[in-house]
Amino acid sequence: MARYIGPKSRIARKFHEPIYGADKYFEKKNYPPGQHGVAKKKRKMSEYGTQLQEKQKVKYTYGILEKQFENTFNKASHKKGITGENLLKLIEARLDNVVYRLGIAPSRSAARQLVSHKHIVVNGKVVNVPSYTLKPGYTVGVREKSKSLETITDSVSENSSKYSWLEWDGEKMSGTFVNYPDREQIPENIKEQLIVELYSK
Repeated sequence: MARYIGPKSRIARKFHEPIYGADKYFEKKNYPPGQHGVAKKKRKMSEYGTQLQEKQKVKYTYGILEKQFENTFNKASHKKGITGENLLKLIEARLDNVVYRLGIAPSRSAARQLVSHKHIVVNGKVVNVPSYTLKPGYTVGVREKSKSLETITDSVSENSSKYSWLEWDGEKMSGTFVNYPDREQIPENIKEQLIVELYSK
């Protein structure tokens, strides 16, 4: 299945939370999408349904396809430590996510586009694979000839978010992936244990 490119508010309403950030349409229509959204009675979701919904929420939040997600989970399950936390750490280490976290792009989808169009360099070399996994100490920056792009300059100037596992140098327009974040440092509302339970069936 291809990556979803439809209305983001519709997906946010599906999960009952603004997974893509502030959304005035979500606030206005805080009920499920569809013609029966308002009148539809709430049915008790099964355990499997709850677990599956949590996985879908993470996939939509970070823009990850099914096969990519499955491969990332398999890597997480083979690492030492808690599988659910390992999963989120690996997802946070994706190049497109780090480009977004550093403030180079206003959204993860915009970050994927910048990476795919070869505007981003890792350790000085152009990388055009959004799912590329960074390791602690890797530097992520904007390609020299792309530093004047309006999308990038606007995003960098408006960015005020700071994450302790990332370091940003505004003059060089580059940042460092210092280390994998601890679970409590990741702001997204995710119940990763439900995903672990889903895959363990």
